[in-house]
Amino acid sequence: MPNAVAPAEITAMPLGMELPALEVSIEGEVFWHAHNHQVRVRLDEWRTSAE
Repeated sequence: MPNAVAPAEITAMPLGMELPALEVSIEGEVFWHAHNHQVRVRLDEWRTSAE
């Protein structure tokens, strides 16, 4: 869903990357979702050319 707004829980991130600042907008790609509307999103700024 484009322009979705929700709180985020970051459980893992690539080495050498920094957390996004509080209350900023981020963009990413949903790579997993469940029937209860939970999603996992890979942040665009954390993507590498190796993927």
